[in-house]
Amino acid sequence: MSSAPLPDAGRNWVDAHAPESLKPWLKLGRFDRPVGIWLLLLPGWQGLALALAADRRQPDLYDLWLVVGFALGACLMRAAGCAYNDIVDRDIDAKVARTAGRPIPAGRITVKQAWGFVVGCCLAAFLILLSLSPLAIALGIGSLGLVAAYPFMKRITWWPQAWLGLTFNWGALMGFAAAGGDPGLWPAALLLYAAGVFWTLGYDTIYALQDLEDDALAGVKSSARRLGAGVRRGVALFYAFSLAALAATVVIAGLAPLAWAGVAAVAAHLAWQTLRLRADDPRGALALFRANREAGILSLIALMLGAVSLF
Repeated sequence: MSSAPLPDAGRNWVDAHAPESLKPWLKLGRFDRPVGIWLLLLPGWQGLALALAADRRQPDLYDLWLVVGFALGACLMRAAGCAYNDIVDRDIDAKVARTAGRPIPAGRITVKQAWGFVVGCCLAAFLILLSLSPLAIALGIGSLGLVAAYPFMKRITWWPQAWLGLTFNWGALMGFAAAGGDPGLWPAALLLYAAGVFWTLGYDTIYALQDLEDDALAGVKSSARRLGAGVRRGVALFYAFSLAALAATVVIAGLAPLAWAGVAAVAAHLAWQTLRLRADDPRGALALFRANREAGILSLIALMLGAVSLF
């Protein structure tokens, strides 16, 4: 039995090239929508970049392993998190047009099989975690509480996107710790984390615009529903807080002036998103959401430029 591309997947390598028997598993882990991997990975790389830029040191072989290890870990943990979310939300997903075709509500993967997938991904990620510093390991284990609670947030608060921000950007703290960031610069790392939280609150509010009607029928809460007609102003405010925290990170970490060019690029990109945002345009909302990969890359470049001294 073949499966059609999911509504928010678009053209992707899974539907085009993956063996039919693997498609349900790859879709369970959202490998047909790799932008989520980027959004989980980039904060971790940003934490690494902040530690290196603040210390003005060149990366060594261990730092290069951290780049690779964080990428592998992001793939595994994003897959595990999506599968866990689908297990918890299987009844809600069946009522929402965008999610009804996911492997569990569509009956292509059982709940028991999905749990096996979650455990396998977590064990593989744990092996990578063990290669990090003790503080980074502790932070990684601590993140499991955030992951476990996230699927339930849409049932109890209008701001599940804020909880996703706390979860998805935890890698910024782990990256800073894993790279041996200066203990005196933890305030800068926390500000970078805050920048990511508000950034995620903005882009996931945009993402939630796709499901306004179905969420209302299913009783699912979201920041997009809560903001209503004021969604553009809300996203603009979230992005403004994110930029302010990123700018404060640059100042407190004492990064080189060239970092401000990167911050300006991030500001321009987020302003473009906000101006293009329409609450009644779900397709456009999906495109803007996906554009946040570029926003995250620009933030990473800003931090990397902070290590470049022109004089």
